[in-house]
Amino acid sequence: MKVFIFSKKKIQCPLHYDSVPLNTKIEDLTFVVFDTETTGFRVGAEDRMLEIGAVKVKGYEVKENITFQTFSNPHRLISQEIIQLTGIQSKDVEQAPEARDAIDDFFAFLEGNTVNSLVGHYVSFDELVMKSELKRDGLHLQMAPSLDTLNLIGYLSPSYDMRDLERYAQLFGTRLYPRHRALNDALMTAYLFVELLELLRDRRVETWGELVRVSRGSG
Repeated sequence: MKVFIFSKKKIQCPLHYDSVPLNTKIEDLTFVVFDTETTGFRVGAEDRMLEIGAVKVKGYEVKENITFQTFSNPHRLISQEIIQLTGIQSKDVEQAPEARDAIDDFFAFLEGNTVNSLVGHYVSFDELVMKSELKRDGLHLQMAPSLDTLNLIGYLSPSYDMRDLERYAQLFGTRLYPRHRALNDALMTAYLFVELLELLRDRRVETWGELVRVSRGSG
């Protein structure tokens, strides 16, 4: 059942983004940090989604017991390189839901947790994954802007110029998890995110409006 389609060709990611007063304290906000795994990087062409993982963050606290994970059937072979990188094999995904259904399940998780904003590390790629999968079904995904840990790091430490999540987690002294599985990467990103929020609080970035401002590079 596709509960998030609001017109024939459009689907809305269920977030409470624009309705949040800009003076809302960060500790009163709800985030979901998410990550995807794919068969490769050409997700706008031949590559497909394999997995979505996510974890809830309430203010400055990672809610490790409130998570989401699902595989997605890519309907194509998984290369040996991706199997070695992620550990995901064909047997893991052959009975998995279609991408559209996996995304719908993820949106149901968001709806059930009254989320203000999505968060990711190089989040534009994960957004593109979902948009590309839904586009294959003739649907246009509309999303509120997500928060990217890369942008927050760029505000706090503009000298850092790398994308690797694990290196940043080590640099900021946050938790490490085995890499390249969606839920593990979401958890690692979540702990990095709350550490960045703490550092931002030290700089008096304490409200939703201030967080959005610095995440857009206008701090």
